[in-house]
Amino acid sequence: MRKGFITLSMKELERLRIIGKVMDRGMTQMEASAILGLSDRQIRNIITKIKEKGERGIAHGNRGREAPNKMPKELEDRIGEIIKKEYPDFKPTLAAEKLLKHHGIRVGREKLRQVMMAKRLWRTRRRKDKKVYQWRERKAYLGEMVQMDGSHHDWLEERGPRLVLMGYIDDATNRFFGRFYDYEGIYPAMDSLECYMRLYGLPVSLYLDKHSTYKTTRQPDTDELLMGERARTQFERAVRELGIRVIHAHSPQAKGRVERVFGTLQDRLVIKRCDLRRYRQGSRLMRFWKAIYLDTMNDLKGLHEKKGIFTGHFQKKSTCGRSSVSKTTVQ
Repeated sequence: MRKGFITLSMKELERLRIIGKVMDRGMTQMEASAILGLSDRQIRNIITKIKEKGERGIAHGNRGREAPNKMPKELEDRIGEIIKKEYPDFKPTLAAEKLLKHHGIRVGREKLRQVMMAKRLWRTRRRKDKKVYQWRERKAYLGEMVQMDGSHHDWLEERGPRLVLMGYIDDATNRFFGRFYDYEGIYPAMDSLECYMRLYGLPVSLYLDKHSTYKTTRQPDTDELLMGERARTQFERAVRELGIRVIHAHSPQAKGRVERVFGTLQDRLVIKRCDLRRYRQGSRLMRFWKAIYLDTMNDLKGLHEKKGIFTGHFQKKSTCGRSSVSKTTVQ
């Protein structure tokens, strides 16, 4: 606030006009309280402040003052230097976690975002108008529905071949399972599903997209026509033999839970985590990620189980091979 000037909002100007009428005895305090939505005690307090400070009394007392908990300029500069040097491509949320873990600096995500914007280390992104989709409630039990999909991404950042992460996420609890393959097809889908079932048992249903591995566009053959069935892929026939119901999503947004996890993994648990651990060579990255179990993701997400565990098909121990989902151990 400039010295000698009073900055008031439109609401405060209207309040000053009404209070002025009360002080000129052109309106009662009860009438003013009804118009302004204040109690008569608040009206009396405002009148007292105006008598003591003049029109300046209508403004909040902290206006123009620095907040007592404002971050020191030296700390902002230090944070900016650390981000620029060690975490230049980190987003504010992940950068805040690394500052606390590795540098002992506790700062909120929003405050860090403001600091990064001031230091020109982060640009605001204009959000596009998104289409609104009908919300679907989570399933009530663990294993009642599992969303399955493959994430095609340059996981090794040109330090090795492009890989596909076959991901599974439980609809009720957000528990995630991931396994890497060279492509998305019938064999990776079968193998990853086997590993998932050996760990967690058979899900009641699988929520899939319309990839050619999971849904075919061919016409039914003679046997299928005689049986009154539609054309199915090998994967559909296999999971049907296991008693698992297959549900095809009509849009990526319908299985947004697994899509959001993929986005987080692509940003956090590959580029950032591998760079921090100095996994610079493609061969070492390959060995590391081939054997990874995303316990880190499950710890971040947490389990949000609502009512209980669906125990009909579950077994506790896994007999999947060395490259299956197990706790990450870095050699």
